Amino acid sequence: MSHYEVIVIGGGASGMMAAGRAAQLGKRVLLIEKNKQLGEKLKISGGGRCNITNAEEDIRVFLSFYGKAEQFLYSAFTQFSNKDTFTFFEGLGLPLVVQARKRAFPHTEKALDVFKTLVRYMEQSKVTILANAKVTAITGENAAIKSITAGGQTYTADSYIVATGGVSHPETGSTGDGFNWLRDLGHTVAKPTPTIVPIAIKESWVHSLAGVSLTFMKITFFVDGKKAFSKTGKLLFTHFGISGPLILNSAAQVGDLLHTGEMTATIDAYPDTDHGALEKKIISIFDANKNKNVKNIFDELVPHGTVNAILSLLPTLDPDTKVHSVTKEQRKQLVHLLKALPLTVTGLMGFDRAVIADGGVPLSEVDTKTFRSTKVTNLFITGDLLHITRPSGGFSLQLCWTSGYISGSNA
Repeated sequence: MSHYEVIVIGGGASGMMAAGRAAQLGKRVLLIEKNKQLGEKLKISGGGRCNITNAEEDIRVFLSFYGKAEQFLYSAFTQFSNKDTFTFFEGLGLPLVVQARKRAFPHTEKALDVFKTLVRYMEQSKVTILANAKVTAITGENAAIKSITAGGQTYTADSYIVATGGVSHPETGSTGDGFNWLRDLGHTVAKPTPTIVPIAIKESWVHSLAGVSLTFMKITFFVDGKKAFSKTGKLLFTHFGISGPLILNSAAQVGDLLHTGEMTATIDAYPDTDHGALEKKIISIFDANKNKNVKNIFDELVPHGTVNAILSLLPTLDPDTKVHSVTKEQRKQLVHLLKALPLTVTGLMGFDRAVIADGGVPLSEVDTKTFRSTKVTNLFITGDLLHITRPSGGFSLQLCWTSGYISGSNA
């Protein structure tokens, strides 16, 4: 039976950070990972670019993105904030760059480089890594963990950090194992739901646009015909519905509303232009192209890549009609359509497509100054195992860096 001062279970973002930090402070650390390689989810994060954090400078504004968890996280973020993330990675030779919506990426825009930097951090501080070793048992006694069994061997430690992640992207190994162990150890575990996830849409015109991305769109959601909320941003059409930052950051609210009535939505393709101004714009394009067929000028009227789909929503307008023959009524139909493209929401996509899922241990059962369990004296809990809802845009990984660093410092 091998003994370590700190054992970290889970070799993802928060686990690697925690292991590296504990070892940097002189502890003998073992990191156990069930996959053959560490960091499988980290390597695909941000579409392979890795949205490493968000550069919002006002800490109160930053923490407001964590919803109800905001009040619990002030102490943690005074110890390791998003500014410290910049200092940490740049100090290890990985410069960061800030892009739209204050999202920060590695300068190379390669998630693999973030992974390599964390591996180097662990190597420098001499973390022992045991990969391809599934934890099969965690034994507890007197409100403390006594030992764990992994890969057929039993290990003991003074402190244990569970950093196995939640249930989003199960193909990377995030299958909720940690939730089961924590429940067995006496913790409450809120049932996870996919919160940062694409939305399934009924209409075939949406599916026909799979792969088309629109930069500045406004989407408004309705329940039983009554407006619920609106958001503006970047949207991506897929073969099952809609995705992209605008949609991912609307999904949690949509999920809450789905059970309350029939849910529909409209997309405003020109959110900065009112109906009157849009009609004037269309009239000027029509006047300049009177003798052309409608289909030949449609690309000037609608978002790029959407011509055929939007024409399909105008059954009274023959694409081969000459522009000068378009009636006033047909023109007004087009204006109305571009300001309110119709959608029927059929649901949220599942955990397999989720960027982030919430659920996990409530923060009332964790000392967020240290991320130590209040129920198991030598246990620390990090990252996606904590029941915190957060948007895309770097906030999920920042939670991993903060909780990993602080738990590693205190374990």
